[in-house]
Amino acid sequence: MKITITPRAIMKLTEKLKNKDGYLKLKYDTEGCGCVVSGVTALWLVKELEPDDSEVQTDFMSIYIEPSKEVFLSEEVTIDYSDQARCFQLKNNYEYLNPRMAFMDYTK
Repeated sequence: MKITITPRAIMKLTEKLKNKDGYLKLKYDTEGCGCVVSGVTALWLVKELEPDDSEVQTDFMSIYIEPSKEVFLSEEVTIDYSDQARCFQLKNNYEYLNPRMAFMDYTK
């Protein structure tokens, strides 16, 4: 899997990660969605990784993904940030996978 992070998203992530320790995960969250195929992708900052999390190196930092959830993503994705919508976006060359992707800090 390949993840590209745009300069806008790098700038916003740098702000959000300042003075924080943790791991950045691209999490396919199904809580409250009804079933496992009805999830939404979000960026999570976590204190610890799960034993099966796999590392994907990017041009900015490593991002971790649950291997069982990779099926819901494309082989190549881009993480961007929209100033207008004030949120991160996950997309590939053909579509938005999540045009309003949340950033959740679980290190507190």
